[in-house]
Amino acid sequence: MSCVPLKRSYKELPVWIVEDHHDVVRHIYRAIASRHLPLKNIKMVHLDSHPDLLIPVNMSADTVFDKDKLFSELSIENWIMPMVYAGHVSCVAWLHPYWAQQIREGEHRMAVGRDSSTTTIRVTSTDNYFLSDGLYVSEKQLENSKPLRLNVVKVNPVKPTHGSLPGENVEEDIERWFAKRARTEYNTDGEASCSEPFLTCTDTLQPAEGSYRTGLGNDDEEGSTSYIVKRISTFLSETEPYILDIDLDFFSCKNPFKELYTQEEYAILKELYNFRGPSLNAEEEELDECVDRRVRQLEDLEAAFADLLEDDGEETVTRWASHPGMASLAQLVSSLKSRNLCPDYEMVHQAGLTCDSVELPHHISTDKEIDTLISAVQLFLKALPKPTLITMSRSSLDEYCPVEQVDSVQSRVLAVLESLYGPLDLHKDFENSSTETLDCQPQAS
Repeated sequence: MSCVPLKRSYKELPVWIVEDHHDVVRHIYRAIASRHLPLKNIKMVHLDSHPDLLIPVNMSADTVFDKDKLFSELSIENWIMPMVYAGHVSCVAWLHPYWAQQIREGEHRMAVGRDSSTTTIRVTSTDNYFLSDGLYVSEKQLENSKPLRLNVVKVNPVKPTHGSLPGENVEEDIERWFAKRARTEYNTDGEASCSEPFLTCTDTLQPAEGSYRTGLGNDDEEGSTSYIVKRISTFLSETEPYILDIDLDFFSCKNPFKELYTQEEYAILKELYNFRGPSLNAEEEELDECVDRRVRQLEDLEAAFADLLEDDGEETVTRWASHPGMASLAQLVSSLKSRNLCPDYEMVHQAGLTCDSVELPHHISTDKEIDTLISAVQLFLKALPKPTLITMSRSSLDEYCPVEQVDSVQSRVLAVLESLYGPLDLHKDFENSSTETLDCQPQAS
């Protein structure tokens, strides 16, 4: 009789905090190796202003089976999909604040596999998020494909009633809400009054102002607690292990490239890198043409800026500006050189890669706004099973989470996690990073 290793449990819930988001993969793999997480079909609840669901464009698919090589090739925007192809992760819920809308809201089912023609990892999703990076292929082109169930779920901030400030009396509101749910969950015969939780409760939290909507609204109100819990409950059971992953830029987020370039330069980058998507309900042939066209466009732009690194003289600029769709390159180079005689053209290209169909999110939250989002997170996490492992990214050295806010946000989030789950086994892995990286440049996310 074969011996099947038993799943192990942590005495205290581990929380691994890293600086760069892709560094959480090491800690996920350790949890798999120690049998605290299963080898296959792990589920992840991923709070972030960025999906992080891109794929290293030129990385061989087989790299996922060489752990050390894989770690060296991952980056902040592409660390999840290699774990999907390796078979470790099969279900991801991307929970995003209202200002982040890179992927269509709702459930997406796709295959992630090895492209038979290029041996790289590719995906069958036709969402513009993947098409604009040239990552789509038809399923017949994939080998060793793995299914991915992706839920894109908006989270709206909340604020308490009775005129209190955001973040005040949240515990009282939560307890009152759950008490009301307990009173209304059963009818007089002792039978459940509804088949799904959180659908019959009335609000105890009111809509915030401006772009905010609600916290505990009814189930069809996008972004409400009941909406979030209902969506996650479709794939997450009470007994299954899962990863809770939190990027602190979920609460306040910068687009650091906007500080590197003028508005005029950024507008030119958006023109140069603009993605022309397929028509609605496009057939396979049109999708293939769209990806081929996009790949050629990005290859030309990469080659142009690589040439400019070597020589940004008038002849080189004129030659590249004569290419279709690249006429504004001359204006961009002129503007860059007027501010810096030796522009970092590699960084310019990285900035351009973020300018396709949707800009990188940019919303620097006030302290009150951060509190309303933390309140919302506390509310829906209380309704979900306890995670097996928590990973957290600060994203502050590349300034996606404003460096002046990150410590405060981190401490407030940890306080909420401790109030929900008890004592935490806290590992501040980011403290091992060299402080010399404080002046590092942002990466495309």
